[in-house]
Amino acid sequence: MTPEHPRHLADALRRRRWLISAWPWRALVYLVSTVPIAGALAAGLLVIVAPLLAAVNAVRLQGRPPEIGLMLFLAVGSLTLLALAPLASFPVAAVERWRLGLVDGRPLPPSRWQGLAARYRTAAGWREVAYLFWLGGFVPVAYWVFLLLVLLDLGLVASPWLAGDANEVIVVWGTVDTASEAPPYAIVGVLLIPVLWYAAGLLAAAQAAVARWALAWPVDATALREVARSRTRLVGAYEAERRRIERDLHDGAQPRLTSLTLQLGLARLDVPDDSPAARPLAVAHNQARGLMVMLRQLVHGIRPQTLTDLGLAGAVRELADAATVAVTVRTDLDGALPEIVETTAYFVVSEALGNVARHAGATHAEVRLTRVGADLVVEVSDDGRGGADPARGTGLTGLADRVAAADGRLLLASPPDGPTLIRVELPCRR
Repeated sequence: MTPEHPRHLADALRRRRWLISAWPWRALVYLVSTVPIAGALAAGLLVIVAPLLAAVNAVRLQGRPPEIGLMLFLAVGSLTLLALAPLASFPVAAVERWRLGLVDGRPLPPSRWQGLAARYRTAAGWREVAYLFWLGGFVPVAYWVFLLLVLLDLGLVASPWLAGDANEVIVVWGTVDTASEAPPYAIVGVLLIPVLWYAAGLLAAAQAAVARWALAWPVDATALREVARSRTRLVGAYEAERRRIERDLHDGAQPRLTSLTLQLGLARLDVPDDSPAARPLAVAHNQARGLMVMLRQLVHGIRPQTLTDLGLAGAVRELADAATVAVTVRTDLDGALPEIVETTAYFVVSEALGNVARHAGATHAEVRLTRVGADLVVEVSDDGRGGADPARGTGLTGLADRVAAADGRLLLASPPDGPTLIRVELPCRR
């Protein structure tokens, strides 16, 4: 949504036009429509809470245990309430999902009846039960406090008319005996009306936030772990396929293309320059040489040969030597690294140094490769102008996607006027 059209109440409260928008009235409708639901739930809870408070007072004041009948009633009533709560919470949750649309336009998962057993076994069912008790226990107390504040403010505003009676008018911090003493209190009351509007919005926003947290389906941790494992398997399979293509190109197509280029070159030597076949043969030879360069770049893009021959530290030093700015490389690596980690780290350094040359205006850069626990940490810093922004097409977004595919994370610090630091953390699980 655009800034002029907030999607939910918490966002609307931060806007300057809150008081003259429709959001205060939507919040008021949300609060008022809560009253009958919260009232009915509170009455049901009082059936258990009132005798429980009486039993606690009896123990505290009289020093004797409550009667057996009261204890039996509390035990049976509590167990019955707990047993019926998952069933009662389903229709209440359905209504609350619908009412939440008054103050929050973001979608929520719809109510789904998944069977009687699921109401007692799933986390979603018990989250709705927790919301049921919160709606019947905490919300009425908060509403009574807010109502008291509203009545006090109404008393301040109406004090000039109420002071005309024979009795004194009691306001928040004193009494009003005559109508001439009341205007200051009335002015304060009028000034507090916008504050109460904001307070009503905050109360509705807090209630809506709790409702969204409780009524959204919880994340299935098992499914999430399976998704992570599946992504790891896919990345591994993708990397293995990349290596296979690299080997096929390097060991199969590239030697044959090299041989073809050599044969075309020898043929050009045997054909006179004035022969009709000389020009087409020269064109074919040049095209074959161009294809060799293109194929070499493709193989390099899959997995650089220097990475295979020299390892990560050596390949990064080669990148530093080829950079157009002075680059210092510091490495503290022990042991072998998984291939996907090496490849990802190499391309991180390559892209980062390319960004330094193209965008940073730096005179010096530094690359650090270290092992921190089970992670490989890659840091690339420069003394350039800073202000790196992934939205400006500097390759950082694609770099972050490549790092995420290896189950790592990329951190960027690039304030205006520099310096810029890119930190990548790659897990080295085998």
